[in-house]
Amino acid sequence: MASFGSSKRSVFKPTAYGNSRRPRRIPRWLVLMLTGVVLGSGGLLFLQKNYGPPRLTIEQSEQLHNDINSTNLDKQRLQSQLNQQTHDLTEAKASLATQTVQLKQAQEQAAKSDSALQLFADAMPPDPRGTSPGIRSATFKNNAGQLDYQVLVMQDDNKKATRYQGDMELTVAGRYPNGKTNTIKLPLISIDLQQYTFVRGSAPLPDNFTARVVTIRITDQNSKHISATRTLHVLR
Repeated sequence: MASFGSSKRSVFKPTAYGNSRRPRRIPRWLVLMLTGVVLGSGGLLFLQKNYGPPRLTIEQSEQLHNDINSTNLDKQRLQSQLNQQTHDLTEAKASLATQTVQLKQAQEQAAKSDSALQLFADAMPPDPRGTSPGIRSATFKNNAGQLDYQVLVMQDDNKKATRYQGDMELTVAGRYPNGKTNTIKLPLISIDLQQYTFVRGSAPLPDNFTARVVTIRITDQNSKHISATRTLHVLR
């Protein structure tokens, strides 16, 4: 009597051709991907070799490295020079500021001196001849074979707005130790004044000559007319 619900195990029966499973193949997408990688790498190498920048040799690489080092050294040198020039410029600005202050102080002192000199000039007596410009004051002195002179020439207040230009001539009368007298003319001295000018200097005299009297003569440079004249004794 057959019983229901019973089962029989399947018995593996080998075939004459061995294993009945089909061998697995490489996926097509993987083949395509690998093929693309190979072709891309080859194309990249081709482009680099034919169209890309040439590769440097060892010698060229060393030369490039040396050039870069040299450029860096030049950059450092230029930076050092720039720093030095900046330092020098800072010192120059500081020196200029100091000189500006000193110049201002000198100008203030000069203004005070001009005021004092103006008071002195105003206090001087007029030229005895009453000329303008006039020879307000003059001193002469023998000094080791030379004649030292100081002459103050002034214009009147009503003429100080006009600049005067002239030549001053000094005629010196004197004598030698043997008693012989002589008169000499010293080189012309150009003068230029608005209100007054103070002429100071020294002129050589002949050997063993002693000046006794000096005549001052001032001539206008344009008209050649004598503007002022005065005779004074030399200090002993």
